[in-house]
Amino acid sequence: MTLAKPKVIPLVKPWLTEAEAKSAFDVVMSGQVLQGPKVASFEHSFSAYTGAPHALAVCNGTAAIILALMASGVRAGDVVLTVSHSYIATANAVRACGAEPILLDIEQDGFNLDCAQLEQLLESGCERRDGQLWYRDIERLAQFDQSPLHRVAAPIGRVAAILAVHQIGMPCDIVRICSIATQFNIPVIEDAACAVGSKIRIDGQWEPIGRPRGTAATFSFHPRKLITTGDGGMITTASPQMHEHMRLLRQHGMAGIPGSGALSDAHLITGFNYRLTDIQAAIGELQLSRLDEQISRRRELADVYRASLKVQDRFTVHAEPEDSYFNWQSLPIRFDPTRVDQGSLLEHLAKAGVMAKPGIMNAHQEPPYAGLWYLPNSERRKLDTVFVPLFHSMTTGDISRVVLALTSFV
Repeated sequence: MTLAKPKVIPLVKPWLTEAEAKSAFDVVMSGQVLQGPKVASFEHSFSAYTGAPHALAVCNGTAAIILALMASGVRAGDVVLTVSHSYIATANAVRACGAEPILLDIEQDGFNLDCAQLEQLLESGCERRDGQLWYRDIERLAQFDQSPLHRVAAPIGRVAAILAVHQIGMPCDIVRICSIATQFNIPVIEDAACAVGSKIRIDGQWEPIGRPRGTAATFSFHPRKLITTGDGGMITTASPQMHEHMRLLRQHGMAGIPGSGALSDAHLITGFNYRLTDIQAAIGELQLSRLDEQISRRRELADVYRASLKVQDRFTVHAEPEDSYFNWQSLPIRFDPTRVDQGSLLEHLAKAGVMAKPGIMNAHQEPPYAGLWYLPNSERRKLDTVFVPLFHSMTTGDISRVVLALTSFV
């Protein structure tokens, strides 16, 4: 007699309902499907939710980063300081601007940018020339085949921006990062792809990620995120000039100009096709209306995981600092890699019907960036973490199965 395989618990499961299907249907039947009134309404609602004066919807989170970098003044031959410990889109967006990412390490016991290393690099790894900051070791990067720097005439290496990541919805120390950046007159872009609904506490008051603290903040609506539109993205900013620049870049530089009784099109700058559809925006606005409910549920489930794992000493849920409010976009389980082999653990979980994935990738360990950096904390974090299932419709019974699979690992 063959035993039935256990029902698989997925790593993620988007919270999509018939209401989303109905909202998409209504837009399809309206005939207005591309960047129309639903996109404008979604932007308005997102702006209100985050407290940002301006919000701009785009086709995906990578496009959001590219537009925010370009509108902040990043140009070919520049460098942008960011982390390696992030999905490779963070680094790739920099190269898409013709610039090169300077990849920094993360905190020893966290997932976000090490502020001390950032400050040290700016003070000793860069120099002032003609009133601007330049990266000293630029020739080493320019020799790398896949870097855009070797296709740009000198001068190269101007420090154009800091791209700070709020990794897996866990806010980085954006207040300190912005303080450091201000000393060196460098704009800060927040890669908040995973962080919609997360908060930081400043002077006793909770502030949503995306207000933003930096020049702009960018979000993703990929299916693994708490808000999904299939794919999509959003940029928030407090600057009307930057918002207008990104709005032009989003759609081939096109601006409506009043003509004789009609609206004619003029294309003022070179731009892209990074538009969001009204179909997606209708779904996104509905998802946004349920975001707080979803976060509340995820936080409850994270607490169940934490309590269930308290009785053993090999696996722990990453702690939430008192001045951070996680949306728990993903649930990282930490362990000592000298006691637990990550690959064997993932294989064991798969056999138990539990989908899981290894720790966050490091761009500097992928072929396009390999051989340029040594970042010990990032490399260690990739190996001492696995991500286990967490989604809105998950039950405490599901968590019991995941915890049993973890604790039965030998």
